[in-house]
Amino acid sequence: MELTSLVLQTISTFIGFYIVLLIIRILLSWFPNINWYDAPFSILSQLTDPYLNIFRSFIPPLGGIDFSAILAILLLQVIQATVLPSVARLVVGLQAGFWA
Repeated sequence: MELTSLVLQTISTFIGFYIVLLIIRILLSWFPNINWYDAPFSILSQLTDPYLNIFRSFIPPLGGIDFSAILAILLLQVIQATVLPSVARLVVGLQAGFWA
C-alpha cells in the first residue's frame, strides 16, 4: 500500500508541476517577440507543445486565442482530482480483499 500511495502521490505532484508549466507556456505566448528557439523557451516549448497539440487538433485557435489550452489543463485537473483518488481507493480495496 505504501508503494502505491507513493506512486500515486508522485503522479499527482507531476501533474501539478506540468499544469504550472502549461500556464507559464500560455502566459508567455502572449508576448510575440519571444524566440521559442532560444533556451529556456525552447525547453518549455518541447515539454508542453506535444500535449497541447493533441487538443489543438480538436480545437483550433479562434481569433488568435488558443482555447485548447483550457481543455488541456481541465483534463489534467480532472485526472488529478478524480481518477487518481479513485485508483487509490480501488487499489486499497483490492489489497484488503487479497489479504482477507
